[in-house]
Amino acid sequence: MNGEAPSVASGYRGRFAPSPTGPLHFGSLLAAVASFADARAHDGVWLLRIEDLDRPRAVPGAAEVIQRTLHAFGFEWDEPVVFQSARLDAYDAALARLEALGLVYGCGCSRAEIAARARAGLEGPIYPGTCRDGLPPGRKARSLRLRTATDPIDFEDRIQGRHGHSVAESIGDFVLRRADGLHAYQLAVVVDDAWQAVTHVVRGADLLLSTPRQIGLQRALGLPTPLHAHVPLVLDDQGRKLSKSLAAAPVDAADPLPALRLAWHLLGQESQAAISLRDFWRRAIAGWRIERVPAGLSSSLRPGPGAMLRLPPSPDCAHSPWRDRDHRRRV
Repeated sequence: MNGEAPSVASGYRGRFAPSPTGPLHFGSLLAAVASFADARAHDGVWLLRIEDLDRPRAVPGAAEVIQRTLHAFGFEWDEPVVFQSARLDAYDAALARLEALGLVYGCGCSRAEIAARARAGLEGPIYPGTCRDGLPPGRKARSLRLRTATDPIDFEDRIQGRHGHSVAESIGDFVLRRADGLHAYQLAVVVDDAWQAVTHVVRGADLLLSTPRQIGLQRALGLPTPLHAHVPLVLDDQGRKLSKSLAAAPVDAADPLPALRLAWHLLGQESQAAISLRDFWRRAIAGWRIERVPAGLSSSLRPGPGAMLRLPPSPDCAHSPWRDRDHRRRV
């Protein structure tokens, strides 16, 4: 899968792209259910990509655990799994193309220096452009940044409606290669979506603000832009994101139906009384309606009738190497 591009089938091609920083938790399961149901409801192809670029955060064995859990929940992907760690040459080639277009420059600033000079933006400090016209005397490039434009980048989200902003004014020139030498998520996801001919992206709303950056990169590289749908993040009863709460414990692969029913309920779909995993997915694919997914960036973890989420016993989690890790997706 890492030489020539995969064969391109006509029609819908979707994907689920978890990071192997721990086991699959309910927040990720929700996005997977929406992505898989949408693909199958359109008679489409569904792909699995492991986004393991951030090697310091990757947990050994987590990718295999995620795949086994997805299998246990009835997910089936249609092509071999793609690992971003095996695609570094493709990201270098994209960087070289952007450099040839004059859109990349070296940045010598540290995070502390940026924070001290920058104004607040949508996702933290807006890069003030210190190195945009050249490195200050005596400084060496730590990272590579994209030269962004002030024009707004808007898109129509299939769930959230019209969204967008000026990347230059709201985010600033963003990093394409980090100070530690790793390629940035924004670059890798754009290159991989095009290489895999992805036509529809269904993912969590924590990546909604990343979409204009990715569309900007697609335009700069002459790549197609897929349709987007961002499902609400799930909050617990205290209003915390699941990845920050106890509910981020691994979903129970030995008993998948309760978690699937809860995900289905939170996605706004009509309740169903499936008696088996096969029955659940048969009903889910036939009944999926993306227009029923609630618009908004978050929803509360309040199960519907009979939809109780059972987590693994806490003693197992207490001694897990994943305990207290940050499961947040990169933005």
